[in-house]
Amino acid sequence: MVLKLYGHPLLVNAHRVIVVLHEKQVPFVFHLIDMPKREHKSVDYLNKQPFGQVPYIDDDGFILYESRAICHYIEAKYPDQGTSLIPKDLKANALYQQAASTEVFAFDEPAAKLVRETFYKPLWGQTIDQAVVDSSLTSLSAKLNVYDEILSKQKYLAGEEITLADLYHLPYTDLLPLASDNIIQERPNVARWYKDVSSRPSFTYAIMQTCLFLSFPPSA
Repeated sequence: MVLKLYGHPLLVNAHRVIVVLHEKQVPFVFHLIDMPKREHKSVDYLNKQPFGQVPYIDDDGFILYESRAICHYIEAKYPDQGTSLIPKDLKANALYQQAASTEVFAFDEPAAKLVRETFYKPLWGQTIDQAVVDSSLTSLSAKLNVYDEILSKQKYLAGEEITLADLYHLPYTDLLPLASDNIIQERPNVARWYKDVSSRPSFTYAIMQTCLFLSFPPSA
């Protein structure tokens, strides 16, 4: 049975999974969850994802939610298919885990706040809270300064090979210029890294899905 991905193409967590599915060359069927109609809060949906969030997958009856857990599962299930995204060597794997933890605990919160204020709120017709933008920019800028130092010594966040940790950053990083034109470009090593990972065909495909949805949204 072909893997099923339930989510919404405008939400970054779905992008993470789409990118990894393409990197691993795993066929899948995307099922749109109508967020404005609150399908994610329906009884049937909550039976699959009890927190009422997106995305989740159905892999031949195996239900799994949380985008990073899904990505890890896909890599673990297909380790020798497509791009290898988790190192097997003990020390290389530890460095990957370090980079993945950094994404969650240093990058994700300020990046998510910036994207919510500068992308999602305008999309939803809501007012931007400039104080949140400013404080989040200050926080994230300090983190990205450290990233720039790390990336001055290695090609990717966990070393010389791309891993899930790099791909986890992609959806939010792509939208950060909406908050600040220079937040990526003024850090040369971050800019070089971002150009590399964002040019991968897997991410191009994920972005195309968003563009298609914005151009041709489903009829009401």
